[in-house]
Amino acid sequence: MAYDKLLADRIRTVVSDQDGVTEKRMFGGLAFLIGGHMAVAASRAGGLMVRVDPQRTEELLGEPHAEPFEMRGRAVDGWLRVTSDGVDSDPELQRWVDHGVGYARSLPPK
Repeated sequence: MAYDKLLADRIRTVVSDQDGVTEKRMFGGLAFLIGGHMAVAASRAGGLMVRVDPQRTEELLGEPHAEPFEMRGRAVDGWLRVTSDGVDSDPELQRWVDHGVGYARSLPPK
């Protein structure tokens, strides 16, 4: 499945006021990076992939529509999937993008 181009456009709009945002195809989706670190991506599996502070993973998994991001069958701390239902509205999308952007900005540039 290809990533949701409409979602990618919505993400692009949300991050348009951020400095240093680049786009890159990653994990079969379209990722938005800050300082070389992925913040969020329109996922090929649908919905949003979000990079968050690993110490907040469990807390954020308690949010509606948030799921663990799995790689090779194992959940990865610091990475979440948010289903399409969880980013239907602009405020919901903004909130998740803010989590990803905030964490990416906290990391030293690559």
